[in-house]
Amino acid sequence: MIEIQTMTVDCARPYELAEWWSRALGWPLVDSAREDDEVQLDRPGGPPHLLFIRVPEGKSVKNRLHLDVRPDEGTRDAEVERLLALGAEPYEDHRAPDGTGWVTLLDPEGNEFCVCRGTAERAAAT
Repeated sequence: MIEIQTMTVDCARPYELAEWWSRALGWPLVDSAREDDEVQLDRPGGPPHLLFIRVPEGKSVKNRLHLDVRPDEGTRDAEVERLLALGAEPYEDHRAPDGTGWVTLLDPEGNEFCVCRGTAERAAAT
């Protein structure tokens, strides 16, 4: 068996993107400087961590891998609003009338990620 140690995101501005994800997730930045080519966020409680690496080429197609996030407290819709206020962009809305579904947003460099129902919302539906 293996475990995922780190998920890596190619990007143009690793420090700025890591700062944004740090605010979004509440994960701390590992000792880094703005000019670093690699910036890591440590997940509280251990791996997997997020590593942002500077690459010369920009994003040109849909991500082959993306993050799904879920609020521990509050609702999916409140989390979507919080992330939009932090600078995420709306992309696709997959919410259903019965409360299921998710919302796909874009981070500041255009990487897709999904916001799923919160823990309490999921528990209430079962």
